[in-house]
Amino acid sequence: MKLAFSIAKRFLWSGKTQTFMIILGIAIGVSVQVFIGSLINGLQDDLVNSTIGSSSQITVTRESENAYINNYTSHISTLEKTDIPFTAISETINLNGSLIKNDDSKPTLLRGFDYGKAEAIYGFEQALTEGSLPSGDNEVTIGVLLAEKLGLGVGDDVTFVMPSQTNQTFEIVGLFDFNIQSVNETWSLATLGTLRMLADLTSNQAGSIETQISDVFAAEEYTVAIKNALPEDLSVSNWMQENAELLSGLNGQSVSSIMIQIFVMVSVVLGISSVLAITVLQKSRQIGILKAMGITDKDASLIFLSEGLILGVIGAVLGVLLGLGLGLAFQTFAVDAGGDPVVSLSIDPGFIAPSATIAMLAAIVASVIPARKSSTISVIEVIRNG
Repeated sequence: MKLAFSIAKRFLWSGKTQTFMIILGIAIGVSVQVFIGSLINGLQDDLVNSTIGSSSQITVTRESENAYINNYTSHISTLEKTDIPFTAISETINLNGSLIKNDDSKPTLLRGFDYGKAEAIYGFEQALTEGSLPSGDNEVTIGVLLAEKLGLGVGDDVTFVMPSQTNQTFEIVGLFDFNIQSVNETWSLATLGTLRMLADLTSNQAGSIETQISDVFAAEEYTVAIKNALPEDLSVSNWMQENAELLSGLNGQSVSSIMIQIFVMVSVVLGISSVLAITVLQKSRQIGILKAMGITDKDASLIFLSEGLILGVIGAVLGVLLGLGLGLAFQTFAVDAGGDPVVSLSIDPGFIAPSATIAMLAAIVASVIPARKSSTISVIEVIRNG
């Protein structure tokens, strides 16, 4: 093996231009894989973050209409004891109603949270544009568009009216902007205590339990596990069930990325195989002499397998570096009006390493045919044909 590897290096060095072109072909193939894969993964991350990154990914509710979850703290404790990788678990209560100022009325969804827990889901602090989150009874934080429509600001009073004609006056303590029009126009935030008072609930009742998980694409699997862990009267839903079109689009992107990588690798394999096959013909005289000196057919084959390995390793390393360079250039020059990248690339070592490994294996596989051909070269034919 050592002798074959040494001869392979000499063969490659003797044809520097040819060797350079093969390595360049492998590097370009790997760089395309790394760049396209990182681009599509980054696009998927952006889509997921913009749609479900700031919302509940798996939600637990009561199956009965308008029913509340009793003893929710024990259910949260049950969830925390499972093997599901939750990144956030928070209880919430929602009430529909209207905000009234003078003669103007706008519908609103009044939401109550434990803001310490729910911050990991919604990012309230980052969304605040003025004032603060509610911390006491009869305090409310509303969306900037809702405040604009009612002509309200921090420090103003506003009346919340429920369909049951229950009225409650709130002091506006803050404004938020989630960059989602429907949320900014309809949401109002209060404390859980305020919502419980309005809905006449006990301290251990909640409207729903909202969660986020580390692997959003495993939501269906985790939903089944949660259903098995909780009582049968609780209903469990996930973002995949509610965003079928988004999921279809993400799956389509993944399939297109895989197809691109397959075609790139096929072209790399064919290119390497054809060039090395020509090399066998070019080096047939040298191989015949080596066989006449005692080298075995096996060692003759190992020469070209070693060439494939050398070309694959060098090409893969250069390809990864080139792909990362393309990604850096893309993020530098493809920016929006605010100077942020149009798409944030996802540089994932778990994706890049397999891509480089596949390229190395492809180079070795491509050298199999030339290796078998070299093992069949006859010393007598080489001497007869010169």
